[in-house]
Amino acid sequence: MRASGRQWDEMRTVTITGKYMKYPKGSVLIELGNTKVICTAALEDGVPPFLKNSGQGWLTAEYSMLPMSTQTRNTRESTRGRTGGRTHEIQRLIGRSLRAVTDLTAFGERTMYIDCDVIQADGGTRTASITGGFIALVDAFRTLKKEGDIDAVPVKDFISAVSIGVVNGITLLDLDYEEDSSADVDMNIVMTRGEKLIEVQGTAEQIPFSRDQLDAILDVATKGIRELTEKQREIIGEIN
Repeated sequence: MRASGRQWDEMRTVTITGKYMKYPKGSVLIELGNTKVICTAALEDGVPPFLKNSGQGWLTAEYSMLPMSTQTRNTRESTRGRTGGRTHEIQRLIGRSLRAVTDLTAFGERTMYIDCDVIQADGGTRTASITGGFIALVDAFRTLKKEGDIDAVPVKDFISAVSIGVVNGITLLDLDYEEDSSADVDMNIVMTRGEKLIEVQGTAEQIPFSRDQLDAILDVATKGIRELTEKQREIIGEIN
């Protein structure tokens, strides 16, 4: 039994509020325990230079944390005048994950922006951003289809993400901050509903882990992905 009272393979309480904001094409508030992230989706004209005149669109993500999303105030990156390495890493992860299930040829030379803003952080903000960002993405495409801007929702499968850690020799699903900060192994896993892996980020913080441990971690991650997919389906139903 964990300090929170959860079993080792038990997710935190997941609450998802769809259509959370008025103005974006797609938006959601996702809560994993005490972690809360607002995800929005917006389509704008234009693509990066490497896609000019290709007829293909682009999908990218931006991620930020409110100054008091943690116990001590974080200085806004805009105030520091630069985006930190952690933020760059998370933005690229979110973008890669969502592009993996999106047909980028279906909406012309335009860019879909997924904005993920952490309003409260207690571990798992990047995995919550991917899980919530997917809902905002589908919501946005459905709005565009309804408006006659695209012919179909260009999303091939559900995706979600979970954090896994090994703490004191025990594999734990969906780490909160206290667990994450003491983990011997720390992993983030992105997976489709069809249980195909999109990304596996894994680090031995203290003690190297074995192939058998990795297989066990993937089994626990799959359980969490299944649960998150069902939560997503409760909000958006089937994709098409």
